[in-house]
Amino acid sequence: MATTVSDFVIQRLQDWGVQRVFGFPGDGIGEFDGALGRAAREGEGLEYIRPTHEEICSLMATAYAKFSGEVGVCVATSSPGAFHMLNGLYDAKMDNQPVVAIIGQQGLPSFGTFTQQESNLERVLDDVAVYVQTVVSPKQAQAVIDTAFRTARVHLGPAVVILPHDVQGMKMPELGPENWVSRSSAVAPSTAVLPPHEELVRAARIINEGSKVTFLVGHGANGAGEEVVKAAELAGAGIITTLRAKQVVSSDVPHHSQQLGLLGSRPSSDQMSGCDTLVLLGTNYPYGQFLPKSGQARAIQVDLKPEQMGLRYPTEVNLWGDVKATLTALLPLLEAKTDLSWQESVVEGMKEWEEEMAAQAELTYDDGVNPRRVFRELDKRLPPRAVVTCDAGTTADWYGHHIRLREGMIGDLSGRLASMLAAMPYATAAKFAHPERSVVCTIGDGAFQMLGMNELITVKKYMARWDNPQLIVVVLHNDDLTQVSWEMRTEDGNPMWPDSQDVESVDYAGWARLLGFQGIAVTSDDDVAEAMDRAFAHRGVTLIDAYTSKNVPPLPPKVPFEIAKSTAQAFLKGDPEQKEAILNSAEAVLSEGVERVKGALHLGKNEGDDQKK
Repeated sequence: MATTVSDFVIQRLQDWGVQRVFGFPGDGIGEFDGALGRAAREGEGLEYIRPTHEEICSLMATAYAKFSGEVGVCVATSSPGAFHMLNGLYDAKMDNQPVVAIIGQQGLPSFGTFTQQESNLERVLDDVAVYVQTVVSPKQAQAVIDTAFRTARVHLGPAVVILPHDVQGMKMPELGPENWVSRSSAVAPSTAVLPPHEELVRAARIINEGSKVTFLVGHGANGAGEEVVKAAELAGAGIITTLRAKQVVSSDVPHHSQQLGLLGSRPSSDQMSGCDTLVLLGTNYPYGQFLPKSGQARAIQVDLKPEQMGLRYPTEVNLWGDVKATLTALLPLLEAKTDLSWQESVVEGMKEWEEEMAAQAELTYDDGVNPRRVFRELDKRLPPRAVVTCDAGTTADWYGHHIRLREGMIGDLSGRLASMLAAMPYATAAKFAHPERSVVCTIGDGAFQMLGMNELITVKKYMARWDNPQLIVVVLHNDDLTQVSWEMRTEDGNPMWPDSQDVESVDYAGWARLLGFQGIAVTSDDDVAEAMDRAFAHRGVTLIDAYTSKNVPPLPPKVPFEIAKSTAQAFLKGDPEQKEAILNSAEAVLSEGVERVKGALHLGKNEGDDQKK
């Protein structure tokens, strides 16, 4: 029986299925932390994971929600802890993940008195939270905790419960029928929402009438991969997945053309320019410039977030529902296409694209290892059920272009927030969600210096708890914030500016070895494959410190005139990396062109060696 509010909250978290929390202590949450410790000593507590910073706590809670399908929970002290958590909570908000944050506060008598660390946390957190409430009475605690979990699940975002320090230690009473007192339940609401039948019939009619159907699949379709593939087979559709939805559809599906946009594939771009029917499944894809022209395609959207439907493209039917449940109801209404020429064109396009990507990975550069080679060799060795994370720098480009998640594999990153910070916290959270799986973190040196190097300390602290301790961290070491350098050139026509872009060079492999891990430095393209073999043969933590070129262009599948013009202007203004960047860009473009011509002429596929040359 719970004796204090803190004891009750811990029991209630367990009632909601919570097994672990990601927390960082402090005086504002001290009474609650004491109750966590007491429950742990009695063998009835939660697993308490304490990384090196509150921001990492909230990022890990968000990642845990993504990888486990459960509600992620983070805990922190009052003002400083709450403020540090904001970035991870915004990650949950923008990537539509259920997270509950338990945040301390100064005692009730301090409210409004400007005392130390007494801030208006409800006002601060109001924008990020789908629900935020301060518990000011023990009788209120049950309803607030239950409402936070229900709201986080239904609205797919972070909910915040604020516990003043004195309330944390107050006696928790039995709740009876009483005015103003809510007696709530720790029962999750169903989210298998299904649209009306007549709306499903309208959607099916549009798909059946289309001759060039494309499915754009987002992370909101997670768990519905089988239904997506079945529907696409009936509709003769090509499938595009957003970057966060790579795992939804296996790369083995031949008409899955991977991603769209700057880090997407040419077959995905061709689908968007040629489709007559667009089906958006669980996605709020934000880059409208890569979607079909207005009026080109009839469009349908399926989503649990009604406010995001019909927002990116003028849809004809908006189905408010869970993707899996909706597709299950829609499948009997779809007619099997006999003309599969559209789908077959996607398959042929992907064959050519994969040849181009393979050719680009084989290029060599004078200023460092080809980062594409690193990712391609990594992809070849991914074990079954591997988990792969990446940051939002150029690693996201190489992840999109070269990582192919097969059936059972998982991959994710901070999507809408596009945070460089998340790759290592995500990888560490993945090990807690799936301690039996191999996890790979791909990260740039800038991001690794932000929240990566310190998270290796967290890994060292907790790796003994994991059934499979294999965690591979691949650091792209080029001493530059490369994605931003290219964005300066391509978006604004500005040259790369070393004062803002240079990253201090660090011996990352040496840092890993200092912590007792395997550290491997890679300075040549010829060493990449061996380094990957060593990493996957090691039952433990490996850091691959890959000294890569910073001038390999993250080329989109089709280079818009505006990007080419801005890049040329940047070089004309005296870009310090002008020579290497121009040479590497030219070599990459030439490689793409050669492979495209070879594909068009059917060279190098079944002919002899002389013809291949």
